[in-house]
Amino acid sequence: MARGKKGRAVSGWLVVDKPAGVTSTAVVNKVKWAFSAQKAGHAGTLDPDATGVLAVALGEATKTIPYITDALKCYRFRVVLGAATDTDDASGTVVATSDARPSDAEIEAALAAFRGDIQQVPPQYSAVKVDGDRAYDLAREGEVMDLAARPLWVERLALLDRPDADHVDLEMVCGKGGYVRSIARDLGRTLGCLGHVQWLRRTWSGPFDADQGVTLATIDAEAKTEALDAHLLPLELGLQDLPQFTATPEGAVRLKNGNPGQVIGHADWGTEGWASLNGQAVAVGHYRGGELHPSRVFNR
Repeated sequence: MARGKKGRAVSGWLVVDKPAGVTSTAVVNKVKWAFSAQKAGHAGTLDPDATGVLAVALGEATKTIPYITDALKCYRFRVVLGAATDTDDASGTVVATSDARPSDAEIEAALAAFRGDIQQVPPQYSAVKVDGDRAYDLAREGEVMDLAARPLWVERLALLDRPDADHVDLEMVCGKGGYVRSIARDLGRTLGCLGHVQWLRRTWSGPFDADQGVTLATIDAEAKTEALDAHLLPLELGLQDLPQFTATPEGAVRLKNGNPGQVIGHADWGTEGWASLNGQAVAVGHYRGGELHPSRVFNR
């Protein structure tokens, strides 16, 4: 006899306001425990020292994680000018210093090169895999890696404040795979003064905002209660950037069984979208002449 899945069949998104000093994986594990959920995952890692939006998907919402991972995200961060560290943030060891301090105008001018389609080399201490190993594990062993540059779309990079000569506050809106630490490192090099991240906060990620964030203290206090369930957001929020179609009742049955189903709406042939019935997501798939051909089906 097949064994049933352990935990509750709860589905939805929880926006956590992650504090500094805890890993994204630890937050997901706590959320999964607090909801007694069968399945949980997050849509974009935050460094342990970073704070802000960590969107955690539960149950069927985990099937929408790729769409949040690909969505734009916003970061506010402070760059320390005049010093480089081995981790590109304040947790690392200072490896070089400089007495040079750029003017506000020089910083503004330098930011232009970091907007639009750019190539970015990940930090040595990152989760990038090198011959099957994580870069941060190799870096801790003293290995210096020649990491390949990766493409990144930067929608916005703006100077917010200059508290003093040694610090600058920036805001960046970017696509998937952005490393704020790399921006700070490369900006410091471009300006000839070196730099690293002092603090970092993700203020929004796709449809999720820090104002919606639940603290770890609240999660602990309300664990395994209906009060915690009230913080859950619908899984459909993870699909908001895709076209929505309305499934016919017969089409919904076919889609739930993994077959093409009739939908109401129109899009170009092959467009990826999602079908709903009575406002509830049924499936994600590709539109082909009045039907949705499912690639993900939601079982609730």
